[in-house]
Amino acid sequence: MKTGFDNEKYLKLQGEAILKRMEQFGNKLYLEFGGKLIYDYHAARVLPGFHPNVKMQLLQQLKDRADILLCIYAGDIERRKIRADFGITYDIDAMKLIDDLKAHGLSVAAVVITRFEGQPAATIFKNKLERRGLTVHTHSFTKGYPTDVDTVVSDEGYGANPYVATDKPLVVVTGPGPNSGKLATCLSQMYHDHRRGLKSGYAKFETFPIWNIPLKHPVNVAYEAATADLRDRNMIDPFHLEAYGQTAVNYNRDIEVFPVLRRILAKIMDDPPYKSPTDMGVNCAGFGIVDDGAVQDAARQEVIRRYFRYRCEHIMGFVDGGTVQQVELIMNDLGLTPEDRPVVAPARRAAAEGQDRGKGNEGIFCGTALQLPDGMIIAGKNSAQMHAASSLVLNAVKRLAGIPDSIHLLAPAVIESIAKLDRQVLHKSAASLDLEETLIALAVSAMTNPTAAAAVEHLKDLQGCEVHSTHIPTPGDDEGLRKLGVNLTSDPNFSSHSLFVA
Repeated sequence: MKTGFDNEKYLKLQGEAILKRMEQFGNKLYLEFGGKLIYDYHAARVLPGFHPNVKMQLLQQLKDRADILLCIYAGDIERRKIRADFGITYDIDAMKLIDDLKAHGLSVAAVVITRFEGQPAATIFKNKLERRGLTVHTHSFTKGYPTDVDTVVSDEGYGANPYVATDKPLVVVTGPGPNSGKLATCLSQMYHDHRRGLKSGYAKFETFPIWNIPLKHPVNVAYEAATADLRDRNMIDPFHLEAYGQTAVNYNRDIEVFPVLRRILAKIMDDPPYKSPTDMGVNCAGFGIVDDGAVQDAARQEVIRRYFRYRCEHIMGFVDGGTVQQVELIMNDLGLTPEDRPVVAPARRAAAEGQDRGKGNEGIFCGTALQLPDGMIIAGKNSAQMHAASSLVLNAVKRLAGIPDSIHLLAPAVIESIAKLDRQVLHKSAASLDLEETLIALAVSAMTNPTAAAAVEHLKDLQGCEVHSTHIPTPGDDEGLRKLGVNLTSDPNFSSHSLFVA
């Protein structure tokens, strides 16, 4: 993929913008970090060249001046909301984020569980963190919000929340995902500062939508596709247009809440500086784009990925039909079809070939395809011995290592031994190797088989490759592909007739 984004330029401009906003408020700035704090793979996919951990790099530059608060919505904990790129729940992601920050020399001053109403799962999460020595606060729903501003900005509203003590002039307020309660936490803190006679300010750092590129630019449209389940829509910021005569892009939730937010800020601050929701932002991502054609192409591919993801989540019951329709409309607006993703058609052909060869067999035939860094597409299909994902990865590393197709990386005796374990000890209904089992078998074989060792060396080269499957991967395949770091999509078909798949 062509590089379309200058990460170093962006890092420099973004750091300067945050410092300038800090200076504007003097004593204290609460900076709401929207999107993913680390491992922002959506941004990396639509802005090729963007480092997924650039926000972490920013924080490391500012760590002597910054405290970090982590917010998580109690309802997301209770309903076990999933972070799709890792396949883990938001509460687990929050704990992973705390560990990742610590590994980078950064610590979380406190965790805030927002809109807490005693939910059992949220209470357990709180207990876990506190018993590991972390400071945890709970915020309830803000009384009077959004219509009764006088109550919101009072001891009954924001004043009812506990104050989180911080020492440094910059307070980064982040969370595992959208709607985590970051804004309310910032405003609650500002209210308490105001009551204590301290001046503090608020700003927002959110990568998407990018305010200074066109409304219908594919990068901004890809953000709409990514948040189709939230029904986010990009819009021209009418407040910015009225105040400055300049066109700027923002999204519906920020625009809708701005009149209320402006009234709240007017009650907390002596002279609120913001005339539009765009004013509140410090995002410089648009200035990092160096090849607009490359980022447009990358963003279109991301829209197709989101289309497949939401179709799969729909049949699994995670999202409603309206979410799928939203992404389909976006696909139509951009003139895209599922087959515009290069690995889709080869995967479907592989499944069809398996179906033709297995006529009379009632099993499900899965096809997979992977695009190597040089553009070559490798296919794989399931068999009695292996899942389609397993054969795909083995075929791909053989190609990268220059190993002929006729040479087996795994000895038949190894495959049979694992199958025997699955059948007789683990009591699995199907004994073909999933990808996790295949990777372990390959690693063990590499100890005595130089050919397998050569193949193992090329597994890391699969990171970032595009993969499509004609069926939703089983847990073992999904976890294996996730760990390899590929960009996976699949057709909305189940890989088994069984309701429970181990």
